[in-house]
Amino acid sequence: MSAEGSKKAIIAALSANAGIAAAKFVGFGITGSSSMLAEAVHSVADTANQGLLLVGQRRSARQADRLHPFGYGRDRYFYSFVVALVIFALGSLFAIYEGINKIRHPHHLESAVVAIVILLVAICLESYSFATAFRESKPLKGDASWWGFIRNSRSPELPVVLLEDTGALLGLVFALGGVGLTVLTDDPIWDGIGTLAIGILLGVIATILIIEMKSLLIGEGVTDADEATVIHALGGAAGIDRVIHLKTQYLGPEELLVAAKVAVAPNSSARDIAVAIDGAEAALRARIPSARVIYLEPDIDRSADDRPGTVDEPAPRGS
Repeated sequence: MSAEGSKKAIIAALSANAGIAAAKFVGFGITGSSSMLAEAVHSVADTANQGLLLVGQRRSARQADRLHPFGYGRDRYFYSFVVALVIFALGSLFAIYEGINKIRHPHHLESAVVAIVILLVAICLESYSFATAFRESKPLKGDASWWGFIRNSRSPELPVVLLEDTGALLGLVFALGGVGLTVLTDDPIWDGIGTLAIGILLGVIATILIIEMKSLLIGEGVTDADEATVIHALGGAAGIDRVIHLKTQYLGPEELLVAAKVAVAPNSSARDIAVAIDGAEAALRARIPSARVIYLEPDIDRSADDRPGTVDEPAPRGS
């Protein structure tokens, strides 16, 4: 559901941004608005970004091989990280440069009405893209806040598209404000201020994405809630006394690696241990289907002070 939902959101965003970019470039050619130019470049970057996300999904579906025995799932994280860099380089830096330039050297707008009409149409198209990403993200978000979803989602595309579309909508509002104030005050400096605001906004969004995607690319484990589920599933299996050590890492958005040392009874036979391990793996996969790679090491519980059901504390989340 995650991959299919994210693909729908990506295609919706790509279609909307391609049309918006063409319209904005036409608007810039007619009006000379720097806000319109910044938004046009922003839309081109967003269109390219959707293409990169689709490439990442396609490449991540490759089968595991000798060189990559755990598969290519992290390709989706890599391409999402590239998207964040593109937003920063093509979107934020260009808009900041263009805004500062237009503030220092104001340029009067021509046919401002055309710019306003194009921006209003772009807001409608971008709202469609945002609504699609919102709808596809809601089942995955659950009871968490939207900020919590962006921070904790292991599926990179939906947070990327959500933040892109949010930035695009706010950027259009800034551009509309810059053009509108320029018309009302007859002072073209407002157009440059609107462009600068777009650049700062994109810089903030790109920084958030770079931090999150870098953390996913390096490797993140399960959330606290999912960790409790893993411990309960393994520790509650027949023949398993408790989980001694636990480490998890996402090999891709839908593939979780679980490595654990579990305590078994001292008098367990090899057959008993094998049956217990198989049962624990089945119990875990029933609770967390993405736990596709599981390594369980049986051991004798030598710590009399440890309470059943506890587990050594994992390292804190890095992002």
